[in-house]
Amino acid sequence: MRVLITGAARAIGEATANELTARGHDVVATAREAKLLESVEASQRLELDVRDDTSIRRALDECGELDAIVNNAGISTKGPLEDFPLRRLQEAFDTNAIGPLRLLQPLLPSWRARGSGVIVNVSSVQGRIPTPLEGAYAASKHALEAISETLHYELGHFGIRVVIVEPGYIAPGMKDVGQHPGPGIYRDLWEQWDNVSSTLTGASGRSEPSIVATAIADALEDPHAPMRTEVGADAQMVLAVRRQLDDASFEATMRETLGLTW
Repeated sequence: MRVLITGAARAIGEATANELTARGHDVVATAREAKLLESVEASQRLELDVRDDTSIRRALDECGELDAIVNNAGISTKGPLEDFPLRRLQEAFDTNAIGPLRLLQPLLPSWRARGSGVIVNVSSVQGRIPTPLEGAYAASKHALEAISETLHYELGHFGIRVVIVEPGYIAPGMKDVGQHPGPGIYRDLWEQWDNVSSTLTGASGRSEPSIVATAIADALEDPHAPMRTEVGADAQMVLAVRRQLDDASFEATMRETLGLTW
């Protein structure tokens, strides 16, 4: 398959480009700055900003016909919502949720006409379960999940598959566009929440991007892949617990597990 990957300059995107290339696929690696892609295994490396229609059109014109898209580009931002800058919230939505759809819309008419195509949207466990101080990021990933599931229902009729990949905590993490500390009263919450990832991932620490790359490659190659794929022991554990408990019981369990007193 000829596969275009956004956000391919680091972490999950880079690992996915390398994995797909190793499996014999024709990879178009993209990032906001093409120079950052020099070490990425790919047949073509292009500049692409998912927030910019002109950038998208230029990249699609350069790469030609595609069989699949991996929407991986994303940003992370943190802070209490009480006074979280709405500009930053809009940036998170524009990159993490609207960006993937902005890239797909020019492609879908031709994919629909030919009756094939695969879309892999990289979400997060946060796309299912929001957490303190990460509301802006979680909201954008919830939106991506909704967009993806709707596309699944709308496009499956035409032979186009949609897969949502939901990683847990992955090293080295996403590109962070900055934290908003908020009012000083939230300082205790920041201190408690800083320890969460180490509690959830255990002594071995965060998983490597390669496990997400493998899941993405498998989903692309398997015509029977489920709509959602959970990646990482932490994501699988948290989502399994969430499915079993009501809201109050889940909150109580997570507070006890994570040692939250806030």
